[in-house]
Amino acid sequence: MSILLKPVRVLYVIYALLLWLAIMFLILPPIILASLLGRIRGGNITFYFLRLWADLWFPMVGIWVRKIREDNNEKGTFLYVVNHRSYLDAAIAVKVMGLPFRPLGKIEMKKIPFFGFIYRQSVVLVDRASTAGRAASVREMMTMVRKGISILIFPEGTTNETNQLLTPFHNGAFRIAIETQTPLKPVLYLDSGIRFSHKRMLDLSPGRCRVLFLPSIPVAGLTMEDLPALKQRVFSVMHAALKEHSEYPDVPVKQQAI
Repeated sequence: MSILLKPVRVLYVIYALLLWLAIMFLILPPIILASLLGRIRGGNITFYFLRLWADLWFPMVGIWVRKIREDNNEKGTFLYVVNHRSYLDAAIAVKVMGLPFRPLGKIEMKKIPFFGFIYRQSVVLVDRASTAGRAASVREMMTMVRKGISILIFPEGTTNETNQLLTPFHNGAFRIAIETQTPLKPVLYLDSGIRFSHKRMLDLSPGRCRVLFLPSIPVAGLTMEDLPALKQRVFSVMHAALKEHSEYPDVPVKQQAI
């Protein structure tokens, strides 16, 4: 049966990819115009067009993104901390996160033809190979937060390719939260790795894609001495919620400072 379904899966992936590109080309001209307004105002406008792209693409490929709110629809400026399982995660963020926000993104992605231009307009770039580059991205994130723009960070640092629900967190998100006194908002993508595996391109499949919003975690009054405890608290909250709602298997993991 799997052999018979393989041609159908290939056609579905080609259709999804072509549709992805077609909608992106349609929104490129207004994004170019928005870029003339600067990184703050222009970037905010860019996300409305990216949300339009996501609102069209997901249902047209049969992926139904559904929010599950356990946070009573909290409003405000947050530092979103999100688990990372799939290439779909960035697209899901565009669809569900409160605007305005900016994700933290790898600087290497800006070199991709066509997509790289949109990427540069919509993320805070980080060069992990450069100390100066990392410091510059931290300064930009702090500027965004102080202007009322939320930041999205994958605290695991990269896509989780293990059998653990979560891998150990890096310190960056928690350092920024404390330095800017911005509450942390845990958000969990429960099905993205099932919909689109990071291992094989042909694993894209239609179906549900749940997003769980958890109550924010305040950092008011915390100092850098509190960072390890804060990181462990957020990890524990996210891990417990994933264990309750997720269909992924889990291997116990001990959180550690990174």
